[in-house]
Amino acid sequence: MEQTTAVPISKTKPQTQRPGRYKRYVWGFIFILPAIVIFTLFLWLPIFKGVLNSFYEVDFVKGNTFIGFDNYKTIFTDRDVMTSVRNTLYYMGLALAIGFWVPILFALAISEMRRFQGFARVAAYLPYVVPFVVLYGVWRWLYDPVGPINAVLKSIGLNQINFMVDRAWSMASIVIMETWQSFGSAMLIYLAAILAVPRDWYEAAEIDGAGIWHRIRYITLPAIRNQILLLLMLQLIATSQGFQTQYAMLDGGPNNATLTYALLIVRYAFVRQDYGVASALGVLMFFALSILAIVQYRINNRGGVKS
Repeated sequence: MEQTTAVPISKTKPQTQRPGRYKRYVWGFIFILPAIVIFTLFLWLPIFKGVLNSFYEVDFVKGNTFIGFDNYKTIFTDRDVMTSVRNTLYYMGLALAIGFWVPILFALAISEMRRFQGFARVAAYLPYVVPFVVLYGVWRWLYDPVGPINAVLKSIGLNQINFMVDRAWSMASIVIMETWQSFGSAMLIYLAAILAVPRDWYEAAEIDGAGIWHRIRYITLPAIRNQILLLLMLQLIATSQGFQTQYAMLDGGPNNATLTYALLIVRYAFVRQDYGVASALGVLMFFALSILAIVQYRINNRGGVKS
């Protein structure tokens, strides 16, 4: 008689998902849903529509006509495009040479102050809150041929400068105005980074006989190099889209001396009524800014450049 051994069959209970396990994620998605809808409708959908329109001759009455890469061919044959690219690069270079170091210098100076440091912070930040309409009116008055700046120049025996008419000074005038208006916000970021440096480092340097310039060179600047590099990328992105000041102050003049790339896009769209070429210009700008944004993201993700 054969003897059989019964092998117990293990019954595994089907895993049931707990209803409350993903509840917090569902509520999270619900809360961010309005932001997703807004970004889709007002950011990504216009970007997609702009890429699509760059291959069409846009006509709101007769309808759009597909023309392939003709809009891009128009871009590379238009002299104004190359002029705007040169002006934009010149504007970015001037902003770096004139305006980029101003907040760093002010942050270093305020950090070394023993008295009235709070007042200095507020005074440096105040220009940032001035409305743009008031700002443009004040600086047009300052740059006027009979304005205060030229009056001071005449009083010390220097020649009058036509800031708003002379091609050599028009872009520099805009950069000087924007530097005065916006350096306060960057200065506060640098100042916060400087104040976060351990005071022990400075005390040890002072014991070793290091002066103020040696402390700045060997302690402060290396400690805030990540913030410097990050704000450098942000300024490059911001100045590459320069439009508002150039349009409000000089409308691209004199003789296209302040015609930037973004201002040319506006001219194609709303002056020449050529939305196809304007969309193509925007697509090229989108790709250029995407490269800068990727570089900025990588720097921010790594926490800056390691020495």
